[in-house]
Amino acid sequence: MQEFEFILSLLRGYKRGKTRYIVVTGSVISGVGKGTFTSSLAILFQFYDLKISMLKFDGYLNVDAGTLNPYRHGEVFVLDDGTETDLDLGTYERALHRNLTKDNYLTGGKIFKMIIEKERKGEFLGRDVQFIPHVTGEIKNFIRNLAIKDNADILIIEVGGTVGDIENSYFIEAMRELRYEEGRDNVIFVNVAYIIEPSSLGEQKSKAAQLGISRLMSLGIQPDIIICRASSPIKESIREKLSITSNVPLQNVISAPDLDSIYKVPSYLKEQNLDFTILNIFKLKPKINKEFYNKWQKFFSRLKNPEKEIEVAITGKYTGVHDSYLSILKALEHVSALLRCKTKIRWIETTDISKLEDAEKVLGGIKGIIVPGGFGARGTEGKIKCIEYARKNNISFLGLCFGFQLAVIEFARNVLKLDANSTEINPNTKEPVIDLLPEQKTIEEKGGTMRLGSHNILIKKNSFAYNLYKKQEIRERFRHRYEVNPLYIEQLEYSGLIFSGISKKDKRIMQILELPQHKFFLATQFHPEFSSKPLIPHPLFIGFVEACLS
Repeated sequence: MQEFEFILSLLRGYKRGKTRYIVVTGSVISGVGKGTFTSSLAILFQFYDLKISMLKFDGYLNVDAGTLNPYRHGEVFVLDDGTETDLDLGTYERALHRNLTKDNYLTGGKIFKMIIEKERKGEFLGRDVQFIPHVTGEIKNFIRNLAIKDNADILIIEVGGTVGDIENSYFIEAMRELRYEEGRDNVIFVNVAYIIEPSSLGEQKSKAAQLGISRLMSLGIQPDIIICRASSPIKESIREKLSITSNVPLQNVISAPDLDSIYKVPSYLKEQNLDFTILNIFKLKPKINKEFYNKWQKFFSRLKNPEKEIEVAITGKYTGVHDSYLSILKALEHVSALLRCKTKIRWIETTDISKLEDAEKVLGGIKGIIVPGGFGARGTEGKIKCIEYARKNNISFLGLCFGFQLAVIEFARNVLKLDANSTEINPNTKEPVIDLLPEQKTIEEKGGTMRLGSHNILIKKNSFAYNLYKKQEIRERFRHRYEVNPLYIEQLEYSGLIFSGISKKDKRIMQILELPQHKFFLATQFHPEFSSKPLIPHPLFIGFVEACLS
């Protein structure tokens, strides 16, 4: 039997050179803005008639992001197919204006799980399974499979973390091999480097960036482009130092200072001729996509020129880390551009609220209240008081997932006068108006076991939700274990709470609630924020902001 020392991962239907690859790495620090840059790059190439796809690699050994703490990693974003990912996939979807799948997201845990399963099935029979060629070969297979599936002209790959992280080393090796196999004209490496500026010195220093890039080069990867991130424009001398120490032409060492809006980044990159630089390397001469370009410019123009202003409260327990609610913030921005208004956010830490008077004190002057998703008991009583304040004072209210469940509890307590709660918060509650979904009661594992992804919902005609969606059947994304207890539905509706959306599949799970006599009081068991796009704002957020403006 002949054995090979490397795997040339050519899948059926794959044509070398059909898809070009841009690999984005980071150095010096994490959180340098790779996700923003990568998504901006995707927007930039949509200014042309090119099919763009994206992939995020995270080196951690979790199979997905479902069990990650929002304090450490920001929000968990859920794809249409139910894959739980980090927030960068949400940024990608908003950039591409289309839904992504599990094929656009890869973790260290996921790739090792795939390899171990193959090994157990005997697919590597007779071979000792190694990082090279097996791990790197599976990574390249994963990437090429995505290129085929999406029929991509350009596939942008973001490597999470920083160069030098042990958990990234085998993936970076796979990218080196990818360039070796695809050819230099088909794979571009972009390194996003942070330029430090110690306050004690008052000047920019490039040594940390030089060392990070040198580490990348020691792994066999020569960057083609360096994006220099800093709070202020990069000095010419810094660009020259990076150019000469990294063998990157000076014109390809690009200053990327902080801008007042992330939506300005694509146009800024175009001003730096980054699109022409990359297209010249790839030997591509695509036509301009005037329709998308004009729509994007109109969106940005409307966003930066608001005609009115409102203030909205987001009540939660992760308010110290705003990335925990990133999709909500973006959904509000999308609507703000459409309605030409500036939406200010007042962050409300609900763990400090115990009485209705406390809620009134922190919510004074607010036009709308959003109670987002979350898990666990901490801060829930404060959220319930905020919902009560919104209901009693005709303040626009939007509840999302956990916010939907807490709205049911608030109504049951203060209108039905029940000693109500959720079994998640109090397992021994006398009136469990919120309880585990039946299929969840026998599940012991945590990862990937919730009700996840998109499900069809039936909407009652003549309801407020129907007026917003303009149709009777919709599809939205979920991430939950608990539901409205069916034993209480009739009692709740008799007292005035309307469940205007229900699960199409079994007609049992309540998905949307509303109070018709209220200006805007609506909550969803699903996450509408995950589906909002810059050029296609979500109808529920449109309705919410319109009500806040009225």
